[in-house]
Amino acid sequence: MDQISDPLIGEKTQYLNAQAAGRPLKNPISHETLVRARGYRQQRIREKLAEHDVAALLCFDPLNIRYATDCSDMQVWTLHNAARYAMVVNGGPAICFEYRNAMHLAENLETVNEVRPATSWFYFASGPRTMEMASEWADEVADILREHGGGNMRLAVDKMEPMGVDILRQRGVEIVEGQEITETARMIKSPDEIEIMNWTIKVCEAGMWRMRDLSEPGRTENEIWAELHHENIRNGGEWVETRLLAIGERTNPWFQESSDHVGQLGDLLSFDTDLVGPYGYCCDISRSWTIGHTTPTDEQKRLYAHAINQIEHNTKIIQPGMTFHEFNEKSWRMPEEFWDQRYSVAFHGVGLCDEYPAVPTHVDMDRGHGYDGLIEPGMVLCVESCTGVKGGRECVKLEIQVLVTEDGTQQLDSFPMEPWL
Repeated sequence: MDQISDPLIGEKTQYLNAQAAGRPLKNPISHETLVRARGYRQQRIREKLAEHDVAALLCFDPLNIRYATDCSDMQVWTLHNAARYAMVVNGGPAICFEYRNAMHLAENLETVNEVRPATSWFYFASGPRTMEMASEWADEVADILREHGGGNMRLAVDKMEPMGVDILRQRGVEIVEGQEITETARMIKSPDEIEIMNWTIKVCEAGMWRMRDLSEPGRTENEIWAELHHENIRNGGEWVETRLLAIGERTNPWFQESSDHVGQLGDLLSFDTDLVGPYGYCCDISRSWTIGHTTPTDEQKRLYAHAINQIEHNTKIIQPGMTFHEFNEKSWRMPEEFWDQRYSVAFHGVGLCDEYPAVPTHVDMDRGHGYDGLIEPGMVLCVESCTGVKGGRECVKLEIQVLVTEDGTQQLDSFPMEPWL
């Protein structure tokens, strides 16, 4: 197998020249855009509070805190340490309860009416005083509801340590499932959100070109994957949710994370970006190519052709007003040889990371899995394919990110597919 020049070199040169290659990209997002996006997002939350007749939303998930207030503080650490939280009161204030040494991070946001020190009662922070600190926390939450709720003590909560449920109920608080409120609020994007998301996609794709440059024989998966992180961080991005890059036999089965495995000439490289970029928005796209940019084998080309067909067909049929079951009925029917290694969803929502909905492939929907819902304008969806044969050597992973419009879909990412077909 002969190493060849990259068939996409012309597109790469054109892209990077336009983006000032070798330096961080120029941030196009204005302060006014951010202000409008913040206001829209909090208004979406408030509309859902009214719709569900709850007095307030209590958020511990840092992604929901970010969505409701745009306050960001140690996002990954607070995903597993409940050191901060926020309340948005229906018809009342938005209050950030922040890590005591970081309260200043929320003080100048127009979406935050008040900043208070958080009362931490997860065991790492409170130890044997957990019950004492949780009681202090619950008193404060219940007092806010009594002050602003007009007698309504229904509190929507997204995620919370188990002890908090009983302690709040002892104070007359009715706990309501909050994830339905946050997920359905986040589902419909404003034009300003799309503008910010497009900026994240540009950052991600610049990182993908760096990865492509290093897709040479002798490079490890980790070396190549690091290029995506490099580009993201230097452009103000935040983190990458997974490490889903694999080469050769490690692509099948999918979901093996990057390692010190060394790529050989002609091996298939597949990856899924899951990148959380500037201002917290996600670019979740996948591509596959060969190490050394060799001409694909017949089997690599066959897998790639199926993945392309699945993505293109499913994207084409997506229409506003279509139910998930209607989508399933019209979706790409994959040959049975690909069922075992299929991806878990045909498409899913994306915004601040992966979001509602998650619609399985026809294999699972036809077996009664999944749920129904409605595709609406303003949703951003990731359309997916993972194509391989059980016992085979490799899998092709492809994914694109599309905006649902009044007429169908608009693809937001622009990184080219391989010209193998």
